[in-house]
Amino acid sequence: MPDITLVNLNMLFMRYGETVERELHVPLGCLYLTRALESAGFDVDFRDYQLCPSADPFDMAVFLDFLAEPAPVIGLSCMANLLPFTLLAARTIRERYPDRVIVLGGVGSTAAEDAILRRFPWIDVICRGEAERSGPELLAALGNGRDLSRIPGLSWRDLEGTIHHNDDRPRITDLDAIAFPAFEKIDLKHYAGYGMMTSRGCPYPCTFCSVAPVWRWESYSRSPANIVEEMRLLNREAGVDLFLFQDEFFVSGKRQVMEFCRALTGSGLDVQWKAFGRVNLIDEEMMRAMGDSGCLELRFGIESGSDEVLQRIRKGFTAAEVLALVPKAVEIFPRVDCFYVWGFPFETLVDFNQTLFQMISFRMMGARILPSLLSLLPQTVLAREWARPDKLEFCPYLLPEFVLTGHEEMLAGEVRLPPRYADYFRLIQDHPDIFTGFFHIDLAGNILPKLALLRQFGFYPDPQASQAKGESCGAHSPHPSPPDLATRTARA
Repeated sequence: MPDITLVNLNMLFMRYGETVERELHVPLGCLYLTRALESAGFDVDFRDYQLCPSADPFDMAVFLDFLAEPAPVIGLSCMANLLPFTLLAARTIRERYPDRVIVLGGVGSTAAEDAILRRFPWIDVICRGEAERSGPELLAALGNGRDLSRIPGLSWRDLEGTIHHNDDRPRITDLDAIAFPAFEKIDLKHYAGYGMMTSRGCPYPCTFCSVAPVWRWESYSRSPANIVEEMRLLNREAGVDLFLFQDEFFVSGKRQVMEFCRALTGSGLDVQWKAFGRVNLIDEEMMRAMGDSGCLELRFGIESGSDEVLQRIRKGFTAAEVLALVPKAVEIFPRVDCFYVWGFPFETLVDFNQTLFQMISFRMMGARILPSLLSLLPQTVLAREWARPDKLEFCPYLLPEFVLTGHEEMLAGEVRLPPRYADYFRLIQDHPDIFTGFFHIDLAGNILPKLALLRQFGFYPDPQASQAKGESCGAHSPHPSPPDLATRTARA
């Protein structure tokens, strides 16, 4: 029997016009962990729940069928959007398999570990941070009956029910030392694209974003040679010829980017790629080098067209810098994506109109505009400042894009929650401190007036006009047409 059944529950759902659709992404985190566990001598039974064939993957009977005959240790990895489902699924596992050890990992539980362990007693262990080292140590300790207290990066419950939070595990600083993901565990043809990680973390203090706090405001990058080596391997073994660099901090510095472009050009690989950029860290010379080395798409997290809001969220650049850079990017790259966040509790209508004007202007230039409703994820500074119980409002028909759960249905341009999932959303409402990202602040005065304007200008579908076709909202991988997938992943 395998030592662990590792289940990927990182499922991404996107709203495209009048539909909510599931996007299948290569489960990088689980594949990195699988490689580390197998390198340490453990047998891993990896299962990707994204590939569950059922029309209703949130039916617990379906989940149990998918999880049939699990190993003694069951690891569940999820993001914030499916944390509620993951906790309910874990309870079902405990009822069916009372002797299994249930381990929770992924960013979904970050900053809520103590509350989760106290309120959901069927969770045994939560793995915090990078698991490539914690995972093998945890399995070794469980196999030998050893105490878990000496393993950094774990939160856990002992046999007497006492909850422990071990010290944080130091970050992995040499990313080149991490073995490539175990991509042989999956069939790449099933996925919308092959993403890659070129760095981990972000040093910027953006108050709305969970990336930097999850990584403790530290960022480390792989060497350009190491990145190109993985691209060469995937191209040779699986026919991957288009890559999406998923990390937000690919553009960590000019020297790093220019060296990567030279290394890729010199490799002789016939591949193309897409990446995120940062307005204050990129210039025209870098963009032209990126374009010349095969970059098809550059994505900017702009967030707001208002300098007041940019300062409040500590973004690190000004609206003037955005206005100077994006038109140049549009000239260089076949596609430029501009991501915006709206609904900040301190964002006035004047601020919002500045953002809306900038969005319209860039759309007219040919950029793709991707607005997302603010999600107050519990890891963020904004959540700590604003997510007070008396301020939070739950609107079942207007969930932020980044916490769409897949339970939703779209009717006449609006999200609806089917009655069969009432218990699921009741769980969210009963624990607002854990699931802050599902809630809003001041729906009537802050959210709905701005939503009306976004609908008026075609960024969101208008429920009064069923034929309206808005831009895709909140997607880190905007909706691909058949010939324009985010990445082409495998030979036919």
